[in-house]
Amino acid sequence: MRAGLRRALTKPADARAEALDRLPVREAVPELLRALDDRGVAVLCAPPGTGKTTLVPLVLAGLVGGGPVRRVLVAEPRRIAARAAARRMAWLLGERPGGRVGFTVRGERRAGPGTVVEVVTTGVLLQRLQRDQELAGVDVVVLDECHERHLDADTAAAFLLDVRAALRPDLRLIAASATTDAEGWARLLGDGGDGGIGGDAGNGGAGPGEPAPVVSAPGVSHPVEVVWAPPERPVRPPHGMRVDPALLDHVSAVVRRALREREGDVLCFLPGVGEIARVAGKLGGLAEAEVLQVHGRAPAAVQEAVLAGADGGRRRVVLATSVAESSLTVPGVRIVVDCGLAREPRMDHARGLSALTTVRASRAAARQRAGRAGREAPGVVYRCWPEAEDARLPRFPSPEIAGADLTAFALQTACWGDPDASGLALLDPPPTGAMAAARETLTAIGAVDAVGRATERGTRMARLGLHPRLARALIDGAKEVGARRAAEVVALLSEEPPREYGDDLAAAWRTARHGGDPYAARWRQEARRLEHALSAAGTPGPDGGQGGAGPGRGDDAVAGLMAALAFPERVARRRGERAYLMAAGTGAELGDGSRLGGAPWLAVAVADRPVASASARVRLAAVTDEDTARAAAAALASEGEEVRWADGDVLARRVVRLGAIELVSRPLSDPDPELVRRALLEGLRREGTGLLRWSAQATAVRQRMAFLHRELGGAWPDVSDEALLDRPDDWLGTELVRARGRADLGRVDAGQALARLMPWATGEAARFEELAPERIEVPSGSRVRVDYGADRPVLAVKLQELFGWQEAPRIAGGRVPLLIHLLSPAGRPAAVTADLASFWKDGYRSVRAELRGRYPKHPWPEDPTTAEPTRRTNTRR
Repeated sequence: MRAGLRRALTKPADARAEALDRLPVREAVPELLRALDDRGVAVLCAPPGTGKTTLVPLVLAGLVGGGPVRRVLVAEPRRIAARAAARRMAWLLGERPGGRVGFTVRGERRAGPGTVVEVVTTGVLLQRLQRDQELAGVDVVVLDECHERHLDADTAAAFLLDVRAALRPDLRLIAASATTDAEGWARLLGDGGDGGIGGDAGNGGAGPGEPAPVVSAPGVSHPVEVVWAPPERPVRPPHGMRVDPALLDHVSAVVRRALREREGDVLCFLPGVGEIARVAGKLGGLAEAEVLQVHGRAPAAVQEAVLAGADGGRRRVVLATSVAESSLTVPGVRIVVDCGLAREPRMDHARGLSALTTVRASRAAARQRAGRAGREAPGVVYRCWPEAEDARLPRFPSPEIAGADLTAFALQTACWGDPDASGLALLDPPPTGAMAAARETLTAIGAVDAVGRATERGTRMARLGLHPRLARALIDGAKEVGARRAAEVVALLSEEPPREYGDDLAAAWRTARHGGDPYAARWRQEARRLEHALSAAGTPGPDGGQGGAGPGRGDDAVAGLMAALAFPERVARRRGERAYLMAAGTGAELGDGSRLGGAPWLAVAVADRPVASASARVRLAAVTDEDTARAAAAALASEGEEVRWADGDVLARRVVRLGAIELVSRPLSDPDPELVRRALLEGLRREGTGLLRWSAQATAVRQRMAFLHRELGGAWPDVSDEALLDRPDDWLGTELVRARGRADLGRVDAGQALARLMPWATGEAARFEELAPERIEVPSGSRVRVDYGADRPVLAVKLQELFGWQEAPRIAGGRVPLLIHLLSPAGRPAAVTADLASFWKDGYRSVRAELRGRYPKHPWPEDPTTAEPTRRTNTRR
């Protein structure tokens, strides 16, 4: 076989054979075949354009090189890549897709009984694995572009490793990567894929745990010059889906600059369809080049034109998403303009909103993009960010499993028999919180049971090729409005309509019905697929048949019902001019000029939440009513007593809610005492113990207790707000039982309550006055109050009353000396000391000299240590 392969590649008879001969991966094919013979699994690392997606499957299938015929399944992450790969392989064989090489993507299949190599999306592969775990008739599966870490690809790899371990040890598995970061995949396939062909681990195989063989193919090594082309002025970083328009202006200018400075076609990377359209608009006046757009929504004719190369002498500017990083080969490109951004899925579990988010592209992605300029000849990449920022970019893209909505993944694993995915071979485990949120959603729509196992309904949902939310809407909605209308609306929800269709789902539905644009064509195809899937499953219509118009329901009502069924937590009630509250608790706002404004209820289908914004922006919604919202979101309905602290007092009422939306409320005359107690405690925690009545005496007692806790600890408790509210029953038990609101708390004598915390059991409480005396008797006979409010207890007393005292008194069992504030006859501070003897000796003389003339009626003896203490003037004495 290998000799035949070499003859086929080294002696080309026509243009197709010459094209095969130019593919660098041919050098790695013999090693790859040996690895599969030995282990049954392998990781193939080959840069874009080397032929890993086209030559390798043809060789494995025996269509090139004369080997035995095998059935090969190639899984691509995107539909556009699956179609392109099948067309390219068919052309290399002199055929059209549908013969020996075919493809299957959602809504389109070109394959027949004679198909040997079939290219599918990873989503289609998952569907097949759920229907036929053995993949009967398939000999080899190639997971292409696995380095991109799409969730479907990770899941498919885990399922395939399960199949090899339990059912099909003869199934060969290749993980094909466009980067050299293959160590993780090698370990994964090695742990789960040992055994070799036929399951004979001893037939040249390696022991368990040894990484799978990694086979590397050389790439085309034309040099690529890097030109750093940052904007002159700083641009705002991306957030949510938003990209600073100033950056798009700059990218357009860099494309024009590149056309002036270099030869060849330009490939410009942008994060999404919207940015591609805006840059295309800015380049509309180009005379020297044709502007083309490549993304998943682009018409097939445009995609084929881009992939076929230039026809004639006119240059091309190809604006593309990351799909062109590795999945597609665009011939003629010598220049790459990289905006430095990408889109990744993110899930806001707290708000139930899932959306693509604009992020900085990783260094691995930047290398991939730059490499497209050097495929056929030396090239150049213009990077639209400062060179100093390059080292701070993430090394690799984030795996989708780390941040995406895992509802569909959780349903797939439940149907596979592993609800928590703990037994699956995954490079990264699913986050616990995301899986819990996904299971909660699946339970609410009846897809899984209480322990997470897939129900019959859930299995049926998984086979529709939709997100479980949309599958629920399709199945349940068809019973109400008929299969056709349900399928049409779900087709709209499965691929968001273009922005120019507006934010009104019903209006977008009408536009798609009569539209002649590419989106409308795709929508009609998907609607037919879904209607057929429902009919095949035997879903009854509203009249018990297989269709029907849903008597009595107009487009607006149908759209509202379907959106509410798909996203029940996003049904929303109006609370302002353009403001709504969704059942999930998130605010939502309509855009300026929206025709949905004024509707009492909406079913929000698409929304995103800008960074630092409290409310989500509504992108697509339908008018609905309260009855529909209640029916669709019945799992979120609740009714019960609500007793809580609100607006400074206890609020007690019976409330009917739909999630966070309050539908009905009425006051409670006799609320549950325990709920009242909890509400009062919540009020104390929010507003502090100042809600209680703190007399001067109570405050003083608390300060004395705090002093003893600080100095002696032990039996003397902490009486800070935090400590008191950690043990409310120990000191407020009786008062809390009787209280019903703020006014009752205000009548509670805090000092009396605090007395319960005294260490009565140990007898220490009886020493309270001794250890922390309220007053101290001074030499003059006065009983002066001690101030415990500062860090150290203070005795503030007139200087003349202390004549004869040599030492300040000590408290807390003699451990702490009082700090003496010596006051003038007018009661103003004259000196501060904790060492009276030193003061009489050194400080008194200066104080006497300063104050004697000001207060001549008061005694100022030469020797205060022997003078008579007094609180009177000389005259009164």
